[in-house]
Amino acid sequence: MELELIFDAKATLGEGPSWDAKKQVLYWVDIVEQKVHIFDPKTGKDVVIDVGIETGAVVPCKSGGLMLATRNGFYALDIETKELTAIADPEADLPGNRFNDGKCDAAGRFWAGTMEDAEENVTGSLYRLDSDLSVTRVLDGVAISNGIAWEKDNQTMYFIDSPTKQVVAFDFDLETGKLDNKRTVVTIPDGEGIPDGMTIDSEGMLWVAQWGGYQVSRWNPNTGERIGAIKLPVGQVTSCVFGGEKLDELFITTASRGLNEAALREQPLAGGLFRVKTGITGSVTYEFAD
Repeated sequence: MELELIFDAKATLGEGPSWDAKKQVLYWVDIVEQKVHIFDPKTGKDVVIDVGIETGAVVPCKSGGLMLATRNGFYALDIETKELTAIADPEADLPGNRFNDGKCDAAGRFWAGTMEDAEENVTGSLYRLDSDLSVTRVLDGVAISNGIAWEKDNQTMYFIDSPTKQVVAFDFDLETGKLDNKRTVVTIPDGEGIPDGMTIDSEGMLWVAQWGGYQVSRWNPNTGERIGAIKLPVGQVTSCVFGGEKLDELFITTASRGLNEAALREQPLAGGLFRVKTGITGSVTYEFAD
């Protein structure tokens, strides 16, 4: 699997990628710079929308447009007019928190979680935005809400709270969106950073971006074993998603935040957008069912 730098974005905090199968484009964000990106792999063109608010995740909507998880809750974004419409802010009483990663389930509900800016206190939660625009707090006691993935039979959901260095699994009810029976399925070894964003392939294997770990690792959640890894020339690997016409290309976001001049000389591609043609079919990016 050959790694390609497909866009030298030099993002401060590239994150939250999702694939639009209809338009064959990749959506991703730079959280710190408050920008939503639309990257076309065929042309290499990257369109930037300055949304003026820190955005941790972006997903396509079935009706068109995008749904964002931001510092101030959920917003709808009209791609043509660049207009933002506030939907709900479940943590208006926690100004020190912001939304981080998120994605939609097969029923079209948008799951996204929060974290504290200071990363000192455990004040985050995981929320679910339903198609009627109601918001439900699903989990609390979360430090840094991150990667989410679902098995293709929709009976298991995986979730990452980064400082735990673990991927946990829940029994998942697609009809109700309820979680049950939490258990640990993957633990990132010491010295390899912390787990960040995550996706799943058609074989049910998890692909985990490792912040501080210079890699995206592939894990079998049934055994807890690492079965592969993609090494990157940058340390802060933030997230990944499958895309491309055959859904066999892994797009990887990275960050340059906090790197000093010496580190940037060693990692000149930090903040870049990478791609690997895996030869393995991935999971689809579900749209928000608005």
